[in-house]
Amino acid sequence: MLFNYRYSGNSQVFSDASGTGISFAPDTFRQPTFFVGKLHKKIAFREAISALHDVVVSDLRFKPKDKTAYKEWAAEQEALWLAEYMNGYNAEAASEKIAGLETQLRAIREEKDKVMSPFYKARRHYFDYLYEKDRDAWFVLDPVISVHPDELFFECFSQDESTYGKLSASYNVFKEVNEFECGTTNIDYSSALYNEFQKIRDYKETDFKIDPGGFQVQTSQEELYHEVKIDLPDSWVRGFLQVSSAMTLPAATFDLHPMDVYNFCSWLRRFKEKKGPRSIRFVLEPGKPVKAIFEPWNQEIVCARSLYTGTHAREIRIWGRRRLLILERLIPIARKFTVHLMGSGLPSFYVADLGDMQFTLGLSGWTTNDWSRAGQFDLMAPRAEVSTADKQKVYAALQTRWMATPSDLAAAAGLNTATVLGALSLFTQAGKVIYDLHSGVYRLRELSREPLPMDMLRYSSPEEEGAEQLLKQSKIAYQQDEIEGVGTQLKGSITTPYATYHPTIVIDKDERMTNPQCDCDFFRQNKLYKGPCKHMLALRMAYSSK
Repeated sequence: MLFNYRYSGNSQVFSDASGTGISFAPDTFRQPTFFVGKLHKKIAFREAISALHDVVVSDLRFKPKDKTAYKEWAAEQEALWLAEYMNGYNAEAASEKIAGLETQLRAIREEKDKVMSPFYKARRHYFDYLYEKDRDAWFVLDPVISVHPDELFFECFSQDESTYGKLSASYNVFKEVNEFECGTTNIDYSSALYNEFQKIRDYKETDFKIDPGGFQVQTSQEELYHEVKIDLPDSWVRGFLQVSSAMTLPAATFDLHPMDVYNFCSWLRRFKEKKGPRSIRFVLEPGKPVKAIFEPWNQEIVCARSLYTGTHAREIRIWGRRRLLILERLIPIARKFTVHLMGSGLPSFYVADLGDMQFTLGLSGWTTNDWSRAGQFDLMAPRAEVSTADKQKVYAALQTRWMATPSDLAAAAGLNTATVLGALSLFTQAGKVIYDLHSGVYRLRELSREPLPMDMLRYSSPEEEGAEQLLKQSKIAYQQDEIEGVGTQLKGSITTPYATYHPTIVIDKDERMTNPQCDCDFFRQNKLYKGPCKHMLALRMAYSSK
């Protein structure tokens, strides 16, 4: 999916002995959005914006070792190994011959290194330059920023598409607000700014500006603008929409003391698991301290300062726990951490209360895009049926307020709350609205300048779309069996107008789909090289829905 940005110059941070100036260059293709003020909570803002940077650069996907150099060395040594093996016929003569060949080979390698040295040196300098001066060539660092009447907030997504970050700063963070215009825009946020943010100090005045002059476009100054075309994968945009929709789901909520989060991070830093299950099991009992059990060690950490105030006892497991280390930098400045758990294997959210700022960390069910995510959690379907006229009423009411609760919008639009919630859900899935976990209101936020192609983003693959159709139109039955030491086996029967299929899957201790089988043509032809078939996904979705 291609996104076009045009920035007025580049974002900059100016720092000297007496003060610091932060100036973000907004996207001039979008509606004018600007903000000018002076920072008051300097240290807290520095730590929070640095934690947001940690989200942007986060990439916990498995990276195999590069064995190219070893394979080249092994190929060169193959002749020597063969000679050493065969030297039993005349050990002395063979040893002399090997010594001569090694001398010649050493000279050849030295000559090769001499010839190729300028190339290797130039290549190293080139990549060093890209990494230091133009790190955007390595990864995209352009977050979305929104200016609202009561706060401004940054949003970003990680490289591995599994972690979402949002930093909200109320106007109390600024001791002087000169002018602002509400709206949403993309800002030029190069990686070099991270190092400059570390220079913010309490004894320096810090000017914060989303440049309002960036929208005064003049032909004579066209060279001041630079256009950026970013081809983002559909999965990146879809993930952004899914994590926004997940915020609206019911969840088990509790508060954690900063020292409890410190204990979690300390354990993860000290120990590295070598086998599964790699999860945290939260044991929630009404009126009792929250318990967190780290598997596979079964290490129990009792959060004595944090009581669970819910009405029902629950036990929820989450995976991808090492992403919680992003919260480390916020522990010294946080008052508390509010945790929202959607369920075992489902997304989770951690809201750090920083006083006049809130940092929201959203984690998907898994670190990698495995089958469990594709088959178990689809936030973009099904959709509520709301008429176009009612959707326009709700959106118009929200535009005049910028943020509101569903009951307020229902009163303003003259509709019932159910219809308003349905419309807000559709707008959230379309990237136009975001739910604020901290304040409990819906906020206006246009993710992109142009409407998103929802037909492209609704499903991650044709098989997922087919699974959704099967769930709606076909008769799905299954038998559930518990296999000791393995997990839950599901034997399904999916009856369609054309045939009956019999998918079988096993859900292991990590809630992953394993040992899938099916008698459909897709599985017979592709096995698992192209992922699970629609019948397996439909069986998993039917099981998860119950």
